Amino acid sequence: MRKIVYGVHQSLDGFIEGPNGEFDWPRMGPELSAFSLEQCGRAGSLVYGRRVWEFMAAYWPQAESISDHPHDLAFVPIWRRTPKVVISRTLAEADHGARVVGGGDLAREVTALKDQPGGDLLLNGGAEAAAALTALGLVDEYQIFVHPVVLGGGKPVFSATERLKLRLVESRTFDGTSVLLRYHRAG
Repeated sequence: MRKIVYGVHQSLDGFIEGPNGEFDWPRMGPELSAFSLEQCGRAGSLVYGRRVWEFMAAYWPQAESISDHPHDLAFVPIWRRTPKVVISRTLAEADHGARVVGGGDLAREVTALKDQPGGDLLLNGGAEAAAALTALGLVDEYQIFVHPVVLGGGKPVFSATERLKLRLVESRTFDGTSVLLRYHRAG
């Protein structure tokens, strides 16, 4: 069975967006970029909530004309070739060959995806999608990338949820600035 891995970048004070929705603060140094590209390159599917999907679908198809950042240019072919899944209660379909789930029985739809052969399902960002999957017990691993910035408010990494017991399985520093905290569900 494939795992769902929730990867999220957060500030030191626990936010994934600043007070005005800004996401201009994570820094992709060479080590973090290499880790991210390798992980995305072996993912069976890239999974997004609707809001993150709208950003991704607007940016990545034309990224080469927008950015000359080495990470972006290396990620473009990965994004294009990797199957994509959008978790949404409101979208009926999505561009770029993405499959939409969540309009019906989310637990059944996502469990069916996990039962398919292939690499893990990599959920990038998307606090609401992550909260919904967490509440259903479907997230197998949490990868929290902590960046050295204090935002002073914004959207928290975890929205209101029941207590969640996690077990730290790895911590790792990237580029001397950010830290990966990798957790599995405890018991």
